[in-house]
Amino acid sequence: MLYEQRTTEREPDVLAPNVYYDNQLEIDAVKLLPGEYYATTRDMVLVTVLGSCVTACIRDKLSGIGGMNHFMLPDSNPDKDNPVSTSARYGAFAMEVLINNLLSLGAHRTLLEAKVFGGGNVLPNMTKMKIGERNAQFALRFLATEKIPIVARDLVDIYPRKVYFFPKTGRVLIKKLRNMHNETIYAREKEYGARIVKEEVAGEIELFG
Repeated sequence: MLYEQRTTEREPDVLAPNVYYDNQLEIDAVKLLPGEYYATTRDMVLVTVLGSCVTACIRDKLSGIGGMNHFMLPDSNPDKDNPVSTSARYGAFAMEVLINNLLSLGAHRTLLEAKVFGGGNVLPNMTKMKIGERNAQFALRFLATEKIPIVARDLVDIYPRKVYFFPKTGRVLIKKLRNMHNETIYAREKEYGARIVKEEVAGEIELFG
């Protein structure tokens, strides 16, 4: 998958998966797919659709610098108690790469707050494997360890979610997709899961602030 790397005065080296203008909300928007993230200083909306994946919406509550990721843990090595397991490394990478981008844009580490969504068990076989629950629990543990307060959450359940995050204000809109074909989301996340098992995390990331 190809990504556009944008470099501007205000937003250096920010991953831009799918930027567009939302005519209904009358604001610039970014749509995130599994494995993607976005951080911004601008007044815009970040949008994603979640099945078993989780999104962390993190922002500096004073400046409004914020961003979103969309991730899941691979099926292999689901060791809940070992933070350096292969599975946890992928979740940690997704969280740290977003946090580091926020800090590089000028966010302050001590002012970060998070809202966490997703982890739904949207199909019977996913319920049995508890993929959604593992993703949700990882996100909560990671943020607690990093002492980033969670000010809102909507996790697990049986429905996919569409999440709209406005980082400038912290506003979030969530739509439970009760009538959507869950197989579409499942197929997208299954492909993503297969891909991350084969790929290595691109190096170590050190938090700074």
